[in-house]
Amino acid sequence: MDYLHHDCEPPIVHCDLKPGNVLLDHDMVAHVADFGLARFVSQHSSGNGSWTIGLKGSIGYIAPEYGLGSSASTSGDVYSFGILLLELFTAKKPTNEMFQEGLNLNNFATKVNENHVTEIADPRLFRNDEHFSSESTSTSSYLTDGDSSRNSNGSSSRRISVGKGEEFIAAAIRVGLSCAAYSTNDRSTMREALSKLQKIKKATLDIV
Repeated sequence: MDYLHHDCEPPIVHCDLKPGNVLLDHDMVAHVADFGLARFVSQHSSGNGSWTIGLKGSIGYIAPEYGLGSSASTSGDVYSFGILLLELFTAKKPTNEMFQEGLNLNNFATKVNENHVTEIADPRLFRNDEHFSSESTSTSSYLTDGDSSRNSNGSSSRRISVGKGEEFIAAAIRVGLSCAAYSTNDRSTMREALSKLQKIKKATLDIV
């Protein structure tokens, strides 16, 4: 998506980004599929371009401004990506029956800002395995180093504590929220989101 938005001339918008249109290959590399609604976007077009997307797309992933007749834009794709990211870490679709009477996936996920990440994230993300330690430690940043432990053979292994795991997940959820902001002016660009996610990934790999 970063390539389509920032390295293509003119930029290309997908217009229907959702989990079902992201395919994984044998190496678990994601590939965006189904470009049936994709459009080129003129760099010189105003907010009232000649082609409007209306409500085409998938319910729950459509940017709110499209419902008002706004032209297709890279910002609309960013919104859909943000919802996709929130769904990935909460295991809740934006159309989940729990979201009613003003509650939606966006404001449900804002609990992460109140340090309630374990209440909103998929509990399977906190399972104990070879990469996670059951001992929770306090950290000041998701970029801090992990704790070292010694194997029976004397070699050092690094595992992510539950506390650090929460920080990584919370950071990723915040990226999703920054993408899925209601106002287009408040949204990250796809390149900004990619940079933040790469930073989180690097911090995780440095510990493991």
